[in-house]
Amino acid sequence: MGKNSTRYIAFLRGMNVGGHRVRMEDLRALFAALSFTNVDTFIASGNVIFTAAGTPTADALEKQIEQRLRDVLGYAVATFLRTPAELVGIASSVPFPASDVAVAGHNTVHVGFLRRPPDAALATHLTDLNTTYDTFGVGAREMYWLCRGKTTNSLVKWPAVEKALRLDVTMRNLTTVRKLTEKYPA
Repeated sequence: MGKNSTRYIAFLRGMNVGGHRVRMEDLRALFAALSFTNVDTFIASGNVIFTAAGTPTADALEKQIEQRLRDVLGYAVATFLRTPAELVGIASSVPFPASDVAVAGHNTVHVGFLRRPPDAALATHLTDLNTTYDTFGVGAREMYWLCRGKTTNSLVKWPAVEKALRLDVTMRNLTTVRKLTEKYPA
């Protein structure tokens, strides 16, 4: 990686769900066509790892990627960029007790990537949505969801969560985030 280059992980919203299917080799080619290098994908849910040369901001890169995906795919794909170092921070800043997170095969933690930091009102609103089954927390530019059991049994009304966010969000399982930090260290 060059001196003036940055590695990013792009989290794409709605990739390979809801009838929008994109082969990973096609997704890699789309990113390579934007002059990104070291392009790779991680599982088929819209996680793209790449290196960007120069000094463009993450916001500018998100807009560039979103425009390219809209032009080629014909629909909007919200894009959220994080560096490997940011992912390490996200994975280590889970706002739930380790005893709740460590219940393998039962409890799951999901990370919702946001464009900007959640404000105090959003944090309060998410806390108001907590149930005995579901607990929410916030991070720097993330929301966290602890689900105590199968996500299909969640008591949360997701339209209420999306309305509360007033932001685009894409969710990933914490296990995926941790595997990305292992595969692409900071």
